[in-house]
Amino acid sequence: MLTIDSDKGLQTVIMTYDVTPGTFLDVLETLSEAYKTFISKQPGFVAAAIHTNDAQTRVASYSQWQDREAFQAVLRSDEMRKTNRKLSDLSKSFIPVMYDVAAVF
Repeated sequence: MLTIDSDKGLQTVIMTYDVTPGTFLDVLETLSEAYKTFISKQPGFVAAAIHTNDAQTRVASYSQWQDREAFQAVLRSDEMRKTNRKLSDLSKSFIPVMYDVAAVF
């Protein structure tokens, strides 16, 4: 279960996709399918959520990993590279950023 807690020491990754209303559903479906069939089954995966905006121009995913190395291993996999190429083709841009939880209110 997705829990935001500064004491857990988990690696947080937030990815933001800049899309058009025409590619919005394709990005959402591609990302959802990747989490369901591949990403969530990888060692070190804790939880994830996908967020969208009303204008259908942004998709963001928030994922938690046991540590940075687990996430980086997934990024290096053939399956994730293939998925990221597809997401890149469907998006104007997408930016993965690793974060540490600094505070929770």
